Amino acid sequence: MPQRLRRHEKRASWHSRRREAIRALRAQGRYGPGLREVLPALVVVAVVVCGIVAGLAVAYRVLGTGALAGGLALLAVITAAVVRHNRPLARRRLGYYTPEEIADLDVDGLALAVSRMLRRDGWRSLARPDAQGQPHVRARDRLGRRLEVAFRPVAEPLPDEETPTRAARSAGSGPQLRLVVHRGTFSRRDVQWARRQGGVQLIDGSRLRRWAHGTPLHRLPEVP
Repeated sequence: MPQRLRRHEKRASWHSRRREAIRALRAQGRYGPGLREVLPALVVVAVVVCGIVAGLAVAYRVLGTGALAGGLALLAVITAAVVRHNRPLARRRLGYYTPEEIADLDVDGLALAVSRMLRRDGWRSLARPDAQGQPHVRARDRLGRRLEVAFRPVAEPLPDEETPTRAARSAGSGPQLRLVVHRGTFSRRDVQWARRQGGVQLIDGSRLRRWAHGTPLHRLPEVP
């Protein structure tokens, strides 16, 4: 009887130490998710796999071997595209960035990211420094509309700086749009300045993250 009691105490002590170790690892962010956290995703994956298998089986019975081979080939192409799209380097080249990646970029890197995001949205863009050596992006769409992107924390031009939209409009005809990109927030003064200029769109940190995630430029909400 005493031996059973000691074994029970040892087992209870081991479980207690294990729970404490798991709590410590979770507090440090070093312990993986629990079953309850991953179970919904596992169920979704199982349902998708079962649906694909069932669909291939039906296609094989109805249309024969050719349909099965075509379905498998299509599935392989889709899988390869998804894997390639989710690789960090390939994803960024396609114009998709995570909030952490946007936050870690310097100004030159941000200009390259914005240029890629514009290409993703159907613009032909080029990131090149302006006359003062500041990062600058120019773009044109299929309709011939021109777009310019500047990167600065404050939209109001300095006293010795020419109004950007004025210079852009004198360069040619057609609708013009100028973006001012800032990873922070714009002041009320910046918003009023953009409204006075006309054709100026402010991209603050929140809109920039949504744009980088995949929301097209024309669907971004306006800065209040």
